[in-house]
Amino acid sequence: MRVEGGCYCGKVRYEAEGEPMMAAQCHCRECQYITGGGPNMFVAMPIGGFKYTASEPKQFTRKDLSRAVTREFCPECGTHLATKAPGLPAAILKVGTFDDPKLFNPQVAIYTCDKQAYHHVPDGMPAFEKLPAH
Repeated sequence: MRVEGGCYCGKVRYEAEGEPMMAAQCHCRECQYITGGGPNMFVAMPIGGFKYTASEPKQFTRKDLSRAVTREFCPECGTHLATKAPGLPAAILKVGTFDDPKLFNPQVAIYTCDKQAYHHVPDGMPAFEKLPAH
């Protein structure tokens, strides 16, 4: 799979290539902050096939958490583009930043322990309170 995308204002652009490691909706409380309240739609792509092609994002990592993720976003318009988790060889890309969001085909809902009543998990989609066991 090859994905190209970028932020709302167009300043930061990226491309990612490889076999998706996960295509999901995440309902965790942390993602709700980033999305404005809804689940986070994402595709985890291999880090080796990911690169920024125009400009560089700003990064934020919470200092008060062990194993905190690093969130990458446009310094101009604030669009959240990617998340990188310690020890995970992936770029977790936000589907809304894809040039063609129709490429997204969610396979699973994760962290439903934090799911809000107004979040929708499609009928028949596997759902997990945390991460699925491999």
